[in-house]
Parts: sequence; C-alpha cells; structure tokens
Amino acid sequence: MGGDSLLNFANVQDGELTGLIGGPPCQGFSFMGKRQVEDTRNSLFGHFFRLVAETNPAFFLAENVPGILDPKYDTIRESAFAQLPGHYELLPPIKVTASRYGVPTTRTRIFFFGYDPRRFHNDFSVGEFMPGEDTDETHVGHALTGLPMRIDCRWQNDEQGWREIGDLGKGVFFDRVANAIPAGVGDPWSIERYTEKRLVSGCMGTRHTDDVKRRFKALKYGEVDATSKAIRLDPDGFCPTLRAGTAKDKGSYQAVRPIHFDRPRVITAREAARLQGFPDWFVFHSTKWHSFRQIGNSVSPIVAEAILAKIFANLSD
Repeated sequence: MGGDSLLNFANVQDGELTGLIGGPPCQGFSFMGKRQVEDTRNSLFGHFFRLVAETNPAFFLAENVPGILDPKYDTIRESAFAQLPGHYELLPPIKVTASRYGVPTTRTRIFFFGYDPRRFHNDFSVGEFMPGEDTDETHVGHALTGLPMRIDCRWQNDEQGWREIGDLGKGVFFDRVANAIPAGVGDPWSIERYTEKRLVSGCMGTRHTDDVKRRFKALKYGEVDATSKAIRLDPDGFCPTLRAGTAKDKGSYQAVRPIHFDRPRVITAREAARLQGFPDWFVFHSTKWHSFRQIGNSVSPIVAEAILAKIFANLSD
C-alpha cells in the first residue's frame, strides 16, 4: 500500500473478491502540501470506494495520511463512504503508528477498514488492530545492524550498490528482515545473492562537499541541519517519517533524507528500507531517486502483515 496509487492489491478466491486494498493519493491531504480541497488527486479517495461498490470484496482497506481527517475534508470522506452498499460495516478510522508495531519509524497513517459480516466468523473492532503490549520496540541503531557503515560516494550505479552485510541482530524485526521470504515472491537472482552471498542492494553513495560533511558531523542526535533541513538520526530513537519526494509533473524533487547517526552522510536506500521494515532481499528501483520514492510512498511490510493477519484469521472459508 502507498500514497501514490489508487489500487495496490486485490485477491480473488473461488470467483469472489476477498480484499481490495489501496492507497489513494495523499498529497492533497498532507500537512506537507498546500492542502487544497479542490486538488484533483483528492477525488481518487472517492473512486476507491466506487471500486469497492463495483467489486463487492469481503473487506476493503484504504490507507492515507492523518490530514485526511481534517474537518475541511468531511464532504470528501462522506461522499466516498456514501457509495458503500448497505451490507458493509465501516469501522472508525484506525490510527497506525509504525513504531508501535516494532518498526523503527514514527510514520503514522490512517486506515479505513470495512467488511461484509457475512464473510467473516466474527465482527471486528478498532482495538483488534492495535499492537500487543509485548511488542518489542526497534530503534534506529539496532535496525541498521549488519549494514555497511562505510559507503563510498563513488558507488553510484546499481551494481556498485550491492554490498556484503555483517551479522544481524536478534528478535522479531530481524526475523522479518532476513527469513520471511514467501514462496514465489521476489526476484530469484536477488534472493540467491542475499541468501548465498549475503549481498544486499541499494548501498549507493551520495556525494557531499567537505563543508556539508563538517556540518553533518557537528550535529547532535535529533538536530536538524539548517541548510538541508536533514535530521541526524538518534541510534536509540526512531526515524521520522521518510518522505517520497515528487514525480516529474511536480518538479522531480528529491525528499530530504535523514543523516546517519555515526557517519557524516545521508542514509542509503537500503538503510531507508530497513528503517521502513522492508526485508533485505527486497529490491527497489536501480536509481536512488526512484527507490526513495518507492520507500517513502510505502506502508511498512511489518505493519501491513500485522493488520492483514488479523483480517485473514477471521475470514470464513
């Protein structure tokens, strides 16, 4: 799921649609943008619910930014929900903060979940989707364990970005990072490089001037560089929400990347992927710009798995 697409997932079983999952564009609702009610992208939120009405899935799940709950967008939400057939139960908006699910980022999003009670064993409540009290926190320093800290700024192409990793940490987070490879999912060649040679992609470098490196090095954890607006990560804290930047129609602006907690440089795409909870074997676009856009637009796989596991466990046969 991600905020740059209307529809990301549909699952059909025995001729019936099991689930419709999407991330209608969030830019018009985001506090980082102009927040114009008439932004044409906002209409796609309603189109998601039109698709629900047309396809009649057992459940639907739409993700967006917290700004969508602003009263100025009441009409947009109400018009979207009005398209739902009467047999659907729509839960109140679910606020999901990734760090509470064991992901090392504070990324917070709103999930709109509805379901057809006839196709589930029991009713749902918002509380069921909240993380358990025994969920372990994962902080930045621990999450980046094993990834190379020394990144050569001359590593500029995809092949140069493949680098060997060291020993990983312990716990649920690293089990998802290293071991959870679903059958038939992923690029076989990339998975082989990871499992047999311990190589990961996305370790391309970024060229910084000596002045920039001095500024980065002088920052304390959590401080923001006055020029670039990049924040220096705290190894014992969480990463702020990673942003996606803009597409070509909006100027092709790269999002500001956080600064590594131990080195005077911005983080690599692979480090960003770890902080978003992506597995090491997952391969992104071959360029830094597009790979950061993919990561910044995404929902953490760890969060997605936690939410969807609750739904599928209750699904009728």
